[in-house]
Amino acid sequence: MEKIYDIVVVGGGPAGLTAALYGLRNGKDVLVIEKSVFGGQIVNSPNVENIPGFVSISGDEYGDLLLKQVQTQGGNVMFDEVLNIENDGQVAKLKLDLSDDVYGKTVILATGTIHRTLGLENEDNLIGNKIHFCAVCDGNFYQGKKVVMIGGGNSAFVESILLADIVDKLVILQDMPYFTADQKLQEKLLTKNNVETHLNTKVLAYEMNDNELRGVRYLENGEEKLVECDGIFLAVGLIPNNDAFKDLVETNAYGYFEADETGITKQRNIFVAGDCRSKTLRQVATAIADGANAAIKACDLLNK
Repeated sequence: MEKIYDIVVVGGGPAGLTAALYGLRNGKDVLVIEKSVFGGQIVNSPNVENIPGFVSISGDEYGDLLLKQVQTQGGNVMFDEVLNIENDGQVAKLKLDLSDDVYGKTVILATGTIHRTLGLENEDNLIGNKIHFCAVCDGNFYQGKKVVMIGGGNSAFVESILLADIVDKLVILQDMPYFTADQKLQEKLLTKNNVETHLNTKVLAYEMNDNELRGVRYLENGEEKLVECDGIFLAVGLIPNNDAFKDLVETNAYGYFEADETGITKQRNIFVAGDCRSKTLRQVATAIADGANAAIKACDLLNK
């Protein structure tokens, strides 16, 4: 007979690891499956100042602390991708990409999000080579060069603060008439002398020259313009990483799981937590709360 875990958590970000922790504290046998990096999107942030209990901490360090805490409590973790889930309401079978199937009495989907792109010509070929999402990962490639940041929210400004200390010139293109980043982030970035901003813009194309990126063509208040650059960083939002499970759990028009803060879904033993669910605020603090709620509801079901 195959081993059946009490709780299988799909996703090792703050929501998933918190769910695992709460399950373990309730005496449950827990497995966390992560396909990329434990800690989730937060590991790409070099400096985080809005996690309760930490004046300042790197996202990578915070992710390591979460993982260590789960492992210290006896949690099982593995790197793999869950391709699909078959569920009869009593036991769910999770088909993995690299390993044998695993089984769980309950499943918590904490699958997070992936970066949104603009869908422009040449974009796929440029991603990872002139188009990037992570300044801490790729910013040093542009030491003393000119870079464009597309986006104006918190993520764009966190990345831009790091970039501004590396590059010679940083140009920010925002499609709204104002920036949506926190005021403190704006104050920290917009006082830098090498930062130039443009509002009310619409990116039209990546300007190419013999298959090499030359710049970004965009509209600003109806006028077409070109900004030349050496590289581009995208921070234009996120897409829920839910495609593999959309036939299992109901999603809204944007692809997010339909569930409130309890994480309960129409599948009695399937729960959701974190940025993958429909919600108004996607922050580490809300992901942690989601993970705790989903785990408690899963434990309530198991205890019955």
